[in-house]
Amino acid sequence: MKKFLYFPLFFLSLRITAFSFDPSLTGHYRDLIPHPVIDNHPEWIELYDKAWELASQKVKIQDGIPQSPYMDEGLWDDTIWIWDTCFMSLFTKYAPEAFPGIDSLKNFYVTLHREPDKPKSLTIQHPDNPPLFAWAEYDTFKITGNTNHIRHLLQEDRFLQIHYKWFESVPSGLIYKNGPRLSVPIAKKTHSLGFSWNGISSGMDNTPRCRYAYSRYLWIDAISQQALSALYISRLLQAVGNKDKSKKWETEYNRLKSIINDHYWDEESGCYFDIRKGNGKPSKVITPASFWPLLAEVADSSRAEQMTRLLKDPHLLGGEIPIPSVARNDKAFRQNGNYWKGSLWLPTSYMTIKAVEKYGYYDLAAELAVKTVSHMAETYKIYTPHTIWECYSPTQPAPGKNRDGKTDSREDFCGWSALGPISLLIENVLGFYDIDAQKNCVRWYPVENGRIGIENLRFGTVVTDIVKDGNTVTVSSNKEYSLIIRDNSFSIQPGTTVLTIDDHPGF
Repeated sequence: MKKFLYFPLFFLSLRITAFSFDPSLTGHYRDLIPHPVIDNHPEWIELYDKAWELASQKVKIQDGIPQSPYMDEGLWDDTIWIWDTCFMSLFTKYAPEAFPGIDSLKNFYVTLHREPDKPKSLTIQHPDNPPLFAWAEYDTFKITGNTNHIRHLLQEDRFLQIHYKWFESVPSGLIYKNGPRLSVPIAKKTHSLGFSWNGISSGMDNTPRCRYAYSRYLWIDAISQQALSALYISRLLQAVGNKDKSKKWETEYNRLKSIINDHYWDEESGCYFDIRKGNGKPSKVITPASFWPLLAEVADSSRAEQMTRLLKDPHLLGGEIPIPSVARNDKAFRQNGNYWKGSLWLPTSYMTIKAVEKYGYYDLAAELAVKTVSHMAETYKIYTPHTIWECYSPTQPAPGKNRDGKTDSREDFCGWSALGPISLLIENVLGFYDIDAQKNCVRWYPVENGRIGIENLRFGTVVTDIVKDGNTVTVSSNKEYSLIIRDNSFSIQPGTTVLTIDDHPGF
């Protein structure tokens, strides 16, 4: 791996500190993205580079919309999806100046909540898609540390709070006569203990959850995603100094947390499930959706531990190709994936890995991430065309099949599938699971052998290289920050710092 020098970035320092997207930089994205180091797996680096290359082709221009350029998900040029765009922000956060990931959310914020009666040239596909804006904003904020953006978002525009309440109250069947073009009416319905939904609006199109009796159940992901939103709105308000409003959103989070734990947990199975309206009986259909409560930090440590069993059991969501979209022992599971009847989907895989990571299962998160990236890389190597796919087969190195069970899912999908070769590689394979510009800190949990690390990692105004080779860690940085390697904390100073692992226990 060629060592990355800092002087080429020096002339960009003013743009780096601004945190804002600049379309002139998209063509120079290689100067702005991190450069992974993992000498034992050059195939993962090749896939990483391919993901960024494909993503750079998804920066689209469209007239008549609030934000252009924007990140296109790779489906239809006249349509945008909420959860696709939110998931794309979770890898574009590593180069926000070159990729308008978080900026693209403006197309939803303004269209739905500021100008609902003003026609736009883009169709919002399923505006009751998973409400993930707060997660996208929070994780991007951790990398950029851009408090000005968060302060404006929460205290002036209030888009996150407005969308939270909109999701709670928007009537089922709504179609806007003017303004945002919706492909279908609102499917979500609000009930006293949560929300009913359907496969399409939830994003899991033909999922066998609820045994297809979708409207008869309350969906575990919908209420958990609302809880996640309330949690992150509270934390973002805290970050910009608004403690009183932060407390109010914490109270709302705790309300949902109690409902989820009291009603959606099945003690017999040791799992969170969708529940039947009326009698509260669990669906007993195991899918990655059951991990949304863990991402929202709803589970206690005992329940989280029970949930990890699902990811270790090869008959459920474990195995060499982990986190299929329905458990392998379920009667609906299909060997070819059949879209959401077993395919590996990067958004739900990424979410699930982040969920167990939150409870300190770093080794499990790394194992799942390695298997996921390896599966994508093997598919890239042997399947033609050699590209990145919308979803993947749960049984062989191939794309997952579409709903017809015959044709391949979409190719060149970066799109959310870049979450694997970019975000999972950085965060869980290499182990840089927590990069926090506000705290000026990087937490690293290395598990891979050989020479590993990262170069040109940028967070806030820091630009750093962190590389482990044998028992030595070499760190170069333009500014001071804290590096925590497992349980060992180091103060990194400008210049080069060399750490000897043998001097510190716990590695």
